[in-house]
Amino acid sequence: MITPDVIDADTHITEPRDVWTARVPRKYVDHVPYVMRDDEGKDYWVLAGQRMGSVGLTAVAGWSQPFPDGPPTIEECHPAAYDAASRLRYMDENGIWAQVIYPNVGGFGNQHFLKLPDPELKLACVRAYNDFLRDWAAADPRRLITISATPFWDVDAAVIELERCAQLGHRGILFTGEPQRFGLPFLGDPHWDPLWSAAQAAGLPVHFHIGSGDMATSFTPERIAVHGTASTYAYTSVEMFLRNGAQFTDLITCGVLPRFPDLSFVSVESGIGWIPFVLEAADHSYLEARPHRVSEWDLLPSEYFRRQVYACYWFETVAPAKLLDDISVDNVLFETDFPHPTCLYGDVRARIDASLAHASEAARRKILWENAARLYRVEPARP
Repeated sequence: MITPDVIDADTHITEPRDVWTARVPRKYVDHVPYVMRDDEGKDYWVLAGQRMGSVGLTAVAGWSQPFPDGPPTIEECHPAAYDAASRLRYMDENGIWAQVIYPNVGGFGNQHFLKLPDPELKLACVRAYNDFLRDWAAADPRRLITISATPFWDVDAAVIELERCAQLGHRGILFTGEPQRFGLPFLGDPHWDPLWSAAQAAGLPVHFHIGSGDMATSFTPERIAVHGTASTYAYTSVEMFLRNGAQFTDLITCGVLPRFPDLSFVSVESGIGWIPFVLEAADHSYLEARPHRVSEWDLLPSEYFRRQVYACYWFETVAPAKLLDDISVDNVLFETDFPHPTCLYGDVRARIDASLAHASEAARRKILWENAARLYRVEPARP
């Protein structure tokens, strides 16, 4: 076991088969997400009568073949992808004290539940997932940090569920960075103020995971046929990373952060290299369009970002070596994205050392531990 001095701010859970069937009211059992095994022996999630991606597509850590190949069944995925005890052993092997947990089936912003026509069924699915997370994290709630799903399509229900989840022990909420894509008000609209207020009062940061709006629309058979899988995968990945940059530009210029100064937001699985340019561009353009080039608020957009926003990196080496001062080391979290296709796996500590080789010990401590420990109220490891 390596000394556990790392908090991993973005990992995913490969949801077991019975997450929803075992937790919703009986009348909904036939209408919630379930796993189907096809004629080729592959496990797929099915939601609202539609077959979603294969289970193994989001749990390729340790798989011998390159993406988009993956384990055909849940049982063939890495055990740490779906089993909490195995996850804790995996964390011990890599010197990771705590991990923050995100979903797959419901979507990275819970948007897949919108496919369900019944409002009560949608809410039941969100509640069941949140209850499952706390059951799963019971293996060691100090180390398994859960982020609750949010029924963002109903702000009143979202507030109620947020407050319930705060009592259960969740440490943050998952939200879409682009509510307008679902016919809902923009981020800065007062419509969302009850949710921001409740999150601030509960001390729960709000998370925009990549793909929380329009998920991977470019990863299409048509593009793959022309450009190939590797090219399409690279394009789609960068598209999602940069879309988070656009979402956070929306956030830091729309007035939410001045109105809720104690509320934190996190850009998840987006990387950090884009941050200096986006902040500089946001300040420049914002002031150009303001009378007398004066901010409407007390601070500039970039200053609100540095006061209230965090972002996670994993594979990058340039930004951690050259841009930490421009980003602000106080705003950076480390992640592995386990067990997704892009995750760090097998050489996690070596990758950490390579990316932070030029960072001071104080900066390293902030990125790997202190920033996330403060944000999620993580109890320190003890002998």
